[in-house]
Amino acid sequence: MIVVTTPEIAGKRIVQSIGLVRGSSVRAAHVGDDLIAFMKNLVGGEIEEYTKMLAEAREQALDRMISDAELLGANAIVAAQYSTSNITSGAAEILVYGTAVLVEDVAPEGSL
Repeated sequence: MIVVTTPEIAGKRIVQSIGLVRGSSVRAAHVGDDLIAFMKNLVGGEIEEYTKMLAEAREQALDRMISDAELLGANAIVAAQYSTSNITSGAAEILVYGTAVLVEDVAPEGSL
């Protein structure tokens, strides 16, 4: 599955626009991670526990969007974008969405 943030894919032609696809993941931090994050906020620096949690959430949301597109018969997703929102204190949603399309290779110049 090709996934791009652009409206087109180099070397490909969109032959059918199938529709909106999306995937999301809602994550809450573990109490222990929150305590570590609080302590790091006091001294500064990256909060690796949150970085890891959000990276996993992004990957899960992306996998779900791809599955959604595959169910619709798409072989690519264009104009993919991520969005986040707070659900409640300590929990956030990662949403990824785009347009599922069917693409084919563009014939090289001079070929029949």
